Amino acid sequence: MVSLLLCGGRGETQVVPALPPAPPLQSLPNTQNIGDSIFPALGQAGLDVLNYDLALTVARPGTPQIQAEVTLLLTATRPLPQIRLDFVGPTVSSVRWNGRAVPFRTDSAAQKLLVSLPAPLLPGVRGNLTVRYAGTPGIVRDPDFNFPVNLGWQSVPSTAETAGANFTLSEPNGTRTFLPSNDHPSDKATFLTRITVPAGFTGAASGVQIAQTGATGGPQTFVFSQAQPVPTYALAIHVNKFERVDSPAVPVGVNGSPVQRRDYFPIGTAQPTREAYARTAEMMTVLSGWFGPYPFSAYGVAVVTPPLPALETATLSTMPVSSSREPVALHELAHQWFGNDISPADWSDVWLNEGFATYAELLWAEAQGENGQEMAARWWTTLNRTGTRPLAARRAEQLFDTSAYRRGALGLHALRVAVGDDKFRTFLQTYAARYSGGTVRTADLVTLARTQTGPEGEAALRLWIESATLPPLPVLP
Repeated sequence: MVSLLLCGGRGETQVVPALPPAPPLQSLPNTQNIGDSIFPALGQAGLDVLNYDLALTVARPGTPQIQAEVTLLLTATRPLPQIRLDFVGPTVSSVRWNGRAVPFRTDSAAQKLLVSLPAPLLPGVRGNLTVRYAGTPGIVRDPDFNFPVNLGWQSVPSTAETAGANFTLSEPNGTRTFLPSNDHPSDKATFLTRITVPAGFTGAASGVQIAQTGATGGPQTFVFSQAQPVPTYALAIHVNKFERVDSPAVPVGVNGSPVQRRDYFPIGTAQPTREAYARTAEMMTVLSGWFGPYPFSAYGVAVVTPPLPALETATLSTMPVSSSREPVALHELAHQWFGNDISPADWSDVWLNEGFATYAELLWAEAQGENGQEMAARWWTTLNRTGTRPLAARRAEQLFDTSAYRRGALGLHALRVAVGDDKFRTFLQTYAARYSGGTVRTADLVTLARTQTGPEGEAALRLWIESATLPPLPVLP
């Protein structure tokens, strides 16, 4: 994610036999939540969502109303008599467990959809939970901006010149406004997204488009498969009158596999906006040289018109016109490795996303012949002027502040200075490969620095992570 202030189904279901009626619904204590240090009410401890199969209808693009049915493929790491999904969205009309209606209720105070199961979901058992709902998505305010920004489902009304549009902008905790979910990055999942829109409109989502159905001149359904697990906040959904621009595939995937390239521009998008993405293939090549193979099957951007933050939605970054600049495009691309493929296990460690993506800007600048050390010096000067903090966030307002971005990047720069480019590149690629598809904490990064670069590298990185004051500027030889 780039702040405005800074720029920028796996496996088959195991069917359970018919069981006695479900017990009455009961509230569960907050200790049943995941226990995130920034958002302690999010998620359900022990719940593992493997896949979301979402059928979403947007009958009037540009208005907030939606109609949806989602089937979650679930398993558990502990017995769960009740499913507690994060949800502040539209009215739920029915819930089914493996095809059978079950009791449910919404708890507005807890911002949960509570579902009672016929028998506890046990570890190793899988089941399908289907939720049908319709109406107006809920409202969740972004916790770290000093002006109002609503997260989740976005609506852009039509004008005399432009069509109405909708899209998602959910980091950190806005997916629950339109999707009942375990809305925490520690529970990553795959997605099958089916978007039904009126004739003339296009639906786009994270992953690869696998189908488009519908009679000529009637509503169309666009189907996308996101086959690699990603955090819920990174799910991209877009509805607009788009021009889809396909470019040659880039051979930077695993084992040199081709990565599909497609961008979505609202009809009439000006050429300067489009030009910000002209060098995406080159960016992917440069970054894969540092980080290792690009982790997904596709990449591109979807341009939106409101002046919101850019967001690294998985495989399809959400890019406002106002943020359509090369450094921002590069930053969001880097997040595909750091944020989407490797995700923080706790929101306090979001600097692991932002610091890496910010440092990618320096690596790209150097590839263009610019002086990376001068860029690092500018970051240091900004932190020296504005103040800084240790890298683990302690409250929501710190999640996307200058320290998360620039101090996080300087911590990586310090490691590079301490061990040299060859060891630094090996460290980055080892980190990306070891934690691909998973989640991390800051302690994991420090441990890897110690084992891969030795005590000198660990000490350099740890200073920037832990020091209460601003460490000296690290300088490349």
